[in-house]
Amino acid sequence: MKIAVIGGTGLIGSRVVKKLNAAGHEAVPHSQSTGVDVITGQGLAEAVAGADVLVNLTNSPTFDDASPAFFQTSMDNLLAAAQKGGVGHVVILSIVGADQVPGLDYYRAKVLQEDVLKAGPIPYSIVHATQFMEFMDAVLSWTTEGDTVRLPSTPLQPIAAEDVCDAVAEVAVGAPLNGTLDIAGPDVLPLDELGRITLNAHPDGRTVVTDDSAGMFAAVQGDALIAKGDARIAPTHYSDWLSST
Repeated sequence: MKIAVIGGTGLIGSRVVKKLNAAGHEAVPHSQSTGVDVITGQGLAEAVAGADVLVNLTNSPTFDDASPAFFQTSMDNLLAAAQKGGVGHVVILSIVGADQVPGLDYYRAKVLQEDVLKAGPIPYSIVHATQFMEFMDAVLSWTTEGDTVRLPSTPLQPIAAEDVCDAVAEVAVGAPLNGTLDIAGPDVLPLDELGRITLNAHPDGRTVVTDDSAGMFAAVQGDALIAKGDARIAPTHYSDWLSST
């Protein structure tokens, strides 16, 4: 299959491209660095020409109230190009429980992205993932003050990016779901505890203080970001991932 991977040079996209090509498909990475701009539309027609599948892994450059406009415009442009190019399947990556956290601009924007895809003219698949293990350092940095990190006790179910890539690649070469696949890591842990585990493994002088008003995850109520029902549970435990980094 020929697969156009938009956002194909990032953390997830580059690995998805590698996995698809290793499996014998023709996966081509596209991004701003290759001359493709999902906001202006530059290069999109050429990127999707002849592709069987379009995998969109682009992300908003900000998490604030500008993010809905990014996803609206990018999805409109991508779907228009895909329809003209005869693409038969569009895949996006979103977030488990995003629709349960209306207090976060970025999560509302991801729900908007999903809604635009669902309303579009092309068969689709949506992969919902929980929070990436690779983002834990960034989460710690957001609420660091001196040697103290303030984190809420929000339950999370972190997943390794490699496991996310496996799922995205699998869905890309399958029949369109016209629905969603939820994927999550095997461990459910409070965010403050995740912070302590992380700093115990890689100590840098900081300590974690529980503060249920700190950071973006303070807006999450209960277990909104925990996978439910028939979600696929990935194999990589956080402790194993930490020991390998």
